[in-house]
Amino acid sequence: METVTQCPVCGNSTFSNYIVCQDYLVSNQKFTIQQCQKCSFRLTNPRPNEQSIGSYYKSEEYVSHNDKSGGLINTAYRMVRNYTLRSKLNLINKLNGKPGQILDVGCGTGAFLESCRAGGWQVAGMEPDPDARAIAIEKLQAEIKPNLATLSTSQPFDIISLWHVLEHIPNLSESISMLHQLLKEQGTLLIAVPNSDSYDANYFKEYWAAYDVPRHLHHFTPSTIEPLFNKHGFVLVNKLPMVFDAFYIAMLSTRYQTGKTDYLKSVQVGLASNAQAKRTGNSSSLIYVLKKA
Repeated sequence: METVTQCPVCGNSTFSNYIVCQDYLVSNQKFTIQQCQKCSFRLTNPRPNEQSIGSYYKSEEYVSHNDKSGGLINTAYRMVRNYTLRSKLNLINKLNGKPGQILDVGCGTGAFLESCRAGGWQVAGMEPDPDARAIAIEKLQAEIKPNLATLSTSQPFDIISLWHVLEHIPNLSESISMLHQLLKEQGTLLIAVPNSDSYDANYFKEYWAAYDVPRHLHHFTPSTIEPLFNKHGFVLVNKLPMVFDAFYIAMLSTRYQTGKTDYLKSVQVGLASNAQAKRTGNSSSLIYVLKKA
């Protein structure tokens, strides 16, 4: 275990306990999420170190690292993913105007990059998990790098995407600086992360599946992600809701809460979360569209 002593957003060194959550996926251990007393940024603290974090991903239920995990929830996830992959491709085409060069950071088994390539994009990926990386390499017949440091800055990208990845990255400052170097001057950075200020986060509290401790090291909100990226030379140009996430996260959350998935409650909470988000902007998950300042 390691303890973070300085807030990556504001540099403050004093934290208070925010909530205690359990790892329902792998270890059943409990982990504390703390909040910066100055800027309210939330992080899992203490947390597994780089040498031990890999063991917390070893589950057949971890769907982004496994193309074959079963169950009704994961089947539903894949059905929705086919739709969201088309939506993501439409988004990057709209943002860039035409197919270009894209880097998907934390590309998992390569589903999004496969969709991009079919849409005419030149694709590159980064995936630290060796098993998921091997599947992506076989699927794409392309070089998928194990970390950001191994990517060349000599040919920067039009689009860099991180779909539910930033919350897993331990060294935020170093990684965001690398992303800045890897992006073209007129390029776009897409960050999709859960929002721990959402209706469903407040409803499920410690059972909210998107806390996903200890795999999620950081827990973002709109009020903390913008100053984090401003600090590293980015400007936020848009926020987009991920409406399906509210339902998927609610399904997992009801299972964690009672031991059995409550599909009716999941739909009710998902609808309520998306309805409130139309007024507040606090969707269950958000896509942040960023440009170099």
